Amino acid sequence: MEFTLKDQEYIELMKLLKFMGLTDTGGESKIRIDNGEVKINGEVDLRRRRKCRAGDKIEFAGQTIVIKEQTK
Repeated sequence: MEFTLKDQEYIELMKLLKFMGLTDTGGESKIRIDNGEVKINGEVDLRRRRKCRAGDKIEFAGQTIVIKEQTK
């Protein structure tokens, strides 16, 4: 999966999980992150509002999301 940053520098981790349909609510995103179920660039990250930027690779629930920068 890919997420393209459009007119923004980053997206917060919990918002990304919800936006991509990997969690149903922001509350579920928080719980999953707190439980250590999310890896960023190969390492577990417990920061709910972690700023995901272009080049980051997020792994969660058997899915991988790559953050891309918007091309002009």
